[in-house]
Amino acid sequence: MKKRLLFASAAILSASVSLTSLPATAALPATVDGQALPSLAPMLERVTPAVVAVNVSGTQTSRQGVPDMFRYFFGPNAPEEQVRERPFRGLGSGVIINAKEGYIVTNHHVIEGADTIKIGLNDGREYEAELIGSDAESDVALLKIEAKNLTELDDANSDQLRVGDFSVAIGNPFGLGQTVTSGIVSALGRSGLGIESLENFIQTDAAINSGNSGGALVNLRGELIGINTAIVAPGGGNVGIGFAIPINMVNNLVDQILEFGEVRRGVLGVLGRELDNELAQAFGLETKHGAFVSQVMEDSAADKAGLQAGDIIVSINGNPIKSFQALRAKVGTYGAGAKVTLVVIRDGKKKNFKVTLAQADMETASAESLHPALTGAELANHDDGVQITSVANNSPAARAGLQEGDVIVGVNRSRVQGLKALREQLDDASGAIALNIKRGNSSLYLVLR
Repeated sequence: MKKRLLFASAAILSASVSLTSLPATAALPATVDGQALPSLAPMLERVTPAVVAVNVSGTQTSRQGVPDMFRYFFGPNAPEEQVRERPFRGLGSGVIINAKEGYIVTNHHVIEGADTIKIGLNDGREYEAELIGSDAESDVALLKIEAKNLTELDDANSDQLRVGDFSVAIGNPFGLGQTVTSGIVSALGRSGLGIESLENFIQTDAAINSGNSGGALVNLRGELIGINTAIVAPGGGNVGIGFAIPINMVNNLVDQILEFGEVRRGVLGVLGRELDNELAQAFGLETKHGAFVSQVMEDSAADKAGLQAGDIIVSINGNPIKSFQALRAKVGTYGAGAKVTLVVIRDGKKKNFKVTLAQADMETASAESLHPALTGAELANHDDGVQITSVANNSPAARAGLQEGDVIVGVNRSRVQGLKALREQLDDASGAIALNIKRGNSSLYLVLR
């Protein structure tokens, strides 16, 4: 059966939940032989008030080109496209991270396109929320409510998580109300899933379902370790594979949103690939974890720090790097100007490099902000136009036919001079968009709809 990756938020249309009653059972004793039974209840009583329901509503706008055969009948004033608007409502979860200021973190996809955002507290109170800022690439959004007597969650250090650590997911699945599930950390550093542009997920088997998006993943001390985001759902339901954004990444993004009103992403300035068995053998390495650097962009932060093609980055700020995608996610959540320490294997020896990250807009950009069909691609300025530096597996960009190394040289027969020009040309274009791609020694067109 084909794997399906779903965001764990719920659109409210005409859903119903089938409930079956069970026979009554006798209440379990609180103690056995004078010893209290182990329970998560005391911890949950402290932390569940910090997890909220996020109810959104708005209007979805869809555009569809009018076929030429129909336009012929309407004459020269016939519209080139049909615009349809449809109201929507949605449900997700959120976590109070600052009780005094009323700040709540959730997923970008929960509030995307919403005209109204309402927060439902665990005690029954409801408030309208203000959107402070969000970041589509990492799927993080920051909200604010004006309320008193709120409860916030303390943060754990998600970089210190280990596979096998216990985890507890708290959210509002299927609109049932607040629900708690438990499990363990199943894997760390998951990437290449095509869910988001920047992926470095915590994987957990704590049950996560539609409506859990933006909810809390906590440890047994009730400390926040991640924000629940998506599930693998072959049949549309939970199969024990859920993904959460590490709280350290979330905090880096929130800090930028609070300071600048937006995420000012830092960039390293390298192209590369995963360190697989073949590369590891070629370089005589025992480890198979790391990010292989195939190219260092001229005058980039990496170039100024002394990195070279052929280097293998194995850690950043003391935290191991498992893949090139994980490196992108880590770097992409640090702000421009952040100082990071990289450990690199070069000629079989480890070397340390201190790097000051550059401003992302100067060198690279996520294609999602340019056109929805390009989601999952990373772009960089190139002498001939705009280069595709990476494409996430199973992403819209991959399905559109884009490949790593492609260079966009034109849009609808207009020459592309760089990222700024590409953004302007895509903003001005309507209907189908033809990208002129240079791939090796060949030239081709890809049509985006």
